Amino acid sequence: MTGRAAVTVESEAETARVAGELAAALRPGAVVLLHGDLGAGKTAFVRGMAPSLGVDPDEVSSPTFALVQPYAGASVTLFHVDLYRIGGGEVEELGLDDFAADGVLVVEWAERWPRPPASAIHVRIEDLGGDRRRIVIEHP
Repeated sequence: MTGRAAVTVESEAETARVAGELAAALRPGAVVLLHGDLGAGKTAFVRGMAPSLGVDPDEVSSPTFALVQPYAGASVTLFHVDLYRIGGGEVEELGLDDFAADGVLVVEWAERWPRPPASAIHVRIEDLGGDRRRIVIEHP
């Protein structure tokens, strides 16, 4: 599936619905790159993806200090990565491509990954104030 979709959501519940719909279409090996300012809702988006991957959304938290947080789902492992605190060379050392091969890889602060896979799905989240967000999903 290729293309671009944009939606404005009014609540975290609507963000979760959009994220869940995306996650339901993902298969092992998928890479989702999240872009957005601090507080835009990237972790909330991952939390919204979790149920569609068989993961308890209450388990999902920002992996800012852990860098990589694996969540074993019913059929696939969700690898949640936060690159906020590291730079390009350190990102390469994480071996993110290896995680992608074994599950669904979702990366916050994806612009810090110098060479993400060309097949990655880009999700851009813009804070419009309050609980409103504009979410743009781009499939290569």
